[in-house]
Amino acid sequence: MRASRNNVLNNWRLLILLCIPFPPLSAYASPPLQLFVELTPTGGVLRPPPGTYSGPVIIKRKMTLDGNGKVTIDGEGHKTVVTVEADGVEIRGMRIVNSGDSHDRIDAALLIEANNTVIENNVIEASLFGIHLRQADSNLIKNNHVSSKDYDISLRGEGLRLWYSYNNEITNNVFSKVRDLVITNSSDNEITGNRIFDSRIGMEFIFSPENEISGNMIHNNATGITVLYSDNLQIKNNRIYHMRKLTGSGLAFKESSQVKIEGNQIAHCAVGLRANAPIHPENILYAKNNFLAFNDVAMFFYGEKGGHVIHNNTFENNFVDVLGSAPMTVRDNDWLGNYWDKYAGYDFDKDGTGDRPHEIYLYSDRIWVDRPMTRFFRGSPALSLVDFIERLAPFSIPELVLRDPEPRMH
Repeated sequence: MRASRNNVLNNWRLLILLCIPFPPLSAYASPPLQLFVELTPTGGVLRPPPGTYSGPVIIKRKMTLDGNGKVTIDGEGHKTVVTVEADGVEIRGMRIVNSGDSHDRIDAALLIEANNTVIENNVIEASLFGIHLRQADSNLIKNNHVSSKDYDISLRGEGLRLWYSYNNEITNNVFSKVRDLVITNSSDNEITGNRIFDSRIGMEFIFSPENEISGNMIHNNATGITVLYSDNLQIKNNRIYHMRKLTGSGLAFKESSQVKIEGNQIAHCAVGLRANAPIHPENILYAKNNFLAFNDVAMFFYGEKGGHVIHNNTFENNFVDVLGSAPMTVRDNDWLGNYWDKYAGYDFDKDGTGDRPHEIYLYSDRIWVDRPMTRFFRGSPALSLVDFIERLAPFSIPELVLRDPEPRMH
């Protein structure tokens, strides 16, 4: 009964507030949106009149905030712009700008500290961090456009940050000119259909197992997806290209086990896929049905031994298909049924599989692997001549790098 009386009272307050003849919003400083939020009853819908409102805003009860694409919340450079502390809140159609610039406070456009929220169709600009989920579960982050402040890339914040957050759906968002997307100690999230570009690391998973990453487009960053100590990820059907920094990789893995890497397109990267050799038998990657093309090095492995499963992938027009810090690091992987455009064999019985194994030996490529400065000469007549002479009359017996016993024919 008391709750009903409070709702009626709040409705009257809101009606009185909206009846006051405010001058145009542009005439004075932006009115605080927090006042409108306080007058909205639990479970109510707040649709502010079009215009710009000042933050910060803290939402402490369930409600819907709908700007219909015509409302801006301006943080005016102070701290986090919008904080959600109540479950079930929906924020749609808002433009959120100008957070603070403190990395220590993690100043963000949106801080979610609640469950079952919906953040949809919003535009976030000039905010150090974009969307920050902190111990927040079962939220939907959909169709948002996020960019950071116009700082040097290393001084920006994350476009998306998950910290101890589970079962969230991050789908169909656009992240541009941010630093990274970072998922830390968070599992069972679905990150699908997003576009990430002009940033540093597309996505970085740290101690975050059991996530699904599929259907994303990641391009023109330093690195595509980095996975550290995160097991049982599903990385499927992503398009990753134009990672051209010297150490840039489309996919990079360290100490992560049982990761499924399937159906991805990785093109025009310094290194397509980079991974350490399994220290423990369970630290195995499964790379299947991926397309790697126009990379300087399609796959690079480092460590002391192999063990990854690499089946039915396509290697096409890469400068070098596979390299490793030592031949056994590559050779001890399980290679089977891959298509190699450099395969020099034949298929007389027309069964779709080469009649002899595809083998890669180490020739002049060792020069620019051991001496990075010689990378400038990759593809040059001088290095090509060295490679030709090495193959024609090797000074020493070349080492076998890999052997695919059943290379696939196109």
